[in-house]
Amino acid sequence: MKVKLEVTKIGKRLHEGTYEIDDLKTFGAAFEDVWAKVRESCMAKSTSIGALMDTMHESVIDELNGATLKLTRL
Repeated sequence: MKVKLEVTKIGKRLHEGTYEIDDLKTFGAAFEDVWAKVRESCMAKSTSIGALMDTMHESVIDELNGATLKLTRL
């Protein structure tokens, strides 16, 4: 089934996308895409090599901590 996946945190949209989710594999692939997009966003905010290394390992979890996930069937 086609779904819209929204990830928000404190009223800020971290990610929004449309995915075909039919099973465990496609569900995982949708969230893999969310991880990659949030990671790219965190990396874009990095201002130094040290900050970039922190981003690679911790910032995605920090960014997603407390986020709300919403799936809407289309």
